[in-house]
Amino acid sequence: MTDMEQDSDPVTAALVIIGEEILSGRTTDANTTYIAAYLTRAGIALREIRVVPDLEAEIVAAVNTLRPRFSYVFTTGGIGPTHDDVTTDAIAKAFEVAVVVDPDAVAAMRTHYAEDELTPARLRMARIPQGAALIDNPISRAPGFMLENVIVMAGVPRIMQVMLDAVAPRLRTGRPMLTRSVRIDVAEGDVAPGLAALQASHPEVQIGSYPFFEQRRLGTFAVLRSVDPAKLEQALAGLWEVIHTEGFSAVAAEPD
Repeated sequence: MTDMEQDSDPVTAALVIIGEEILSGRTTDANTTYIAAYLTRAGIALREIRVVPDLEAEIVAAVNTLRPRFSYVFTTGGIGPTHDDVTTDAIAKAFEVAVVVDPDAVAAMRTHYAEDELTPARLRMARIPQGAALIDNPISRAPGFMLENVIVMAGVPRIMQVMLDAVAPRLRTGRPMLTRSVRIDVAEGDVAPGLAALQASHPEVQIGSYPFFEQRRLGTFAVLRSVDPAKLEQALAGLWEVIHTEGFSAVAAEPD
């Protein structure tokens, strides 16, 4: 199968967010929503998200638990120049390979830093697990890397985003998830029995309900998701039948 060829089987992913600053609340995670939406558009289903501290053993455990279960494991954070950036060493330990200074990574960094700026701390960012393929970083040139099905990216959002763009063409993709959304102007509890019956009759369509409160009135967004357009439209027709049978007021809505 060539890169970016669509796979008939589901392509799944997990995300490991690495950093004490996320767990302590000092930094707000800005990457999860972006990555989830990006993967959904590519037909890769994000199934699990974990947040772990900058501790080698914790990263190793998370990666080794997830990588056999999912098509891809993405990580963000912990590949910078400081002593607590331990992700590279953790990934090497997870795969039981050595860490080497990659000459291509050094060459890339030389296009961004003067020779006297390539300090030992900065050269830490050229350390790559043996056998990993580099992921380009056109912003600051210190690369991410991909080792088997594990994709290691920076935690800084704008750098993570360009790394995700760079690695995306290498990935298998599944069928994109399609979405339909309907705003129903009744409380979630009122529409719940109909949605439960609809889900039972359309098991290959994900049906979610999301309550809202607007102008002192309760309402519910019903959101239908499927990779199969025909099944999605069948379920949507069933939803409208429920709405009309119950006499609910509803309008089609743009999905989030």
